[in-house]
Amino acid sequence: MSRQYMALVSLSVCLVFAGLAHAGKAVAPEDMPDLIQKRYETLKTFRCDFVQELTNVASGDVEERRGRIWFRQPSQVRWETLEPEKELLVVGPDYAWDYIEAEQLALKYGVEALLDSKTILRFISGRANLKEDFVIKTEWQGADEVRERWGKGFTVLQLLPKEPEPGMVLAYVGVEPDTGLLRQVMIVDFYGNGNEVRLSNVKQDIKLSADMFTFVPPEGVQVEDNTQGF
Repeated sequence: MSRQYMALVSLSVCLVFAGLAHAGKAVAPEDMPDLIQKRYETLKTFRCDFVQELTNVASGDVEERRGRIWFRQPSQVRWETLEPEKELLVVGPDYAWDYIEAEQLALKYGVEALLDSKTILRFISGRANLKEDFVIKTEWQGADEVRERWGKGFTVLQLLPKEPEPGMVLAYVGVEPDTGLLRQVMIVDFYGNGNEVRLSNVKQDIKLSADMFTFVPPEGVQVEDNTQGF
């Protein structure tokens, strides 16, 4: 599975959950999906920092990335990876672009094709419902290990797609029980590879210009057009 596909999948998870509002008191784990769904439907914009870890289960290698994410309804995203190398992912009204600066390569995707996917990315367009598309568990075999690994007292949910795809057969989300704020996400693909994202410095309902969600490939950059299929 390409790293570009994995980037899109992990991005979509962040968009679904990063706008959770401060709940004011601890929310019971079984009530968290309703809070997530309700809050996402009212989310307008947000900005946050992220740390992403991509784990290759075959080699054991772990790649860490750092950067920032911006989001604006409807379905507009800017994901900037700053370390260890620069990469820009822009999801605009019609097209999604993944620009790898060091390789002078820009990959172009049709947004509609991405939003029609059965993955969690459908939430961006409001085409999915958390309870309808996923089996959600608050307890499962191995739950204590996940909570211990993250070690921050989060409410941890396991999401099982009812229609799995190679890029996501399983996901975990960690939410602050006192605030309802998402802080950590992990996606597992068909091969067992992990894609984990930790969010911080989340700012909601900020002003964002439309220019942030457009991309024009710089002169001389190779463009790979994937708009005919994904």
